[in-house]
Amino acid sequence: MSNAASDHRSAIKEIVCDILEIEEGEVTDTSLFIEEHGADSLRAIEILAALEKEFGITIDQSELAQMINLEAVYKVVAEAPVR
Repeated sequence: MSNAASDHRSAIKEIVCDILEIEEGEVTDTSLFIEEHGADSLRAIEILAALEKEFGITIDQSELAQMINLEAVYKVVAEAPVR
């Protein structure tokens, strides 16, 4: 994994943990946001908006259903078009 990709993953994890109000050590790449961390739809939208702002990308709201864990979020961010 390149340094840029690693930096993105670190920033994404930080954003998600901040919004879900959990410690970075509490979340793994595959832990489920809703079932394991109590996320709701409002928090999912907050995560989407924060990612768009941080990376200058556009994420369609239809992608929210796929953003169930960090691994899925990494994929959505990687595939999102730059504004």
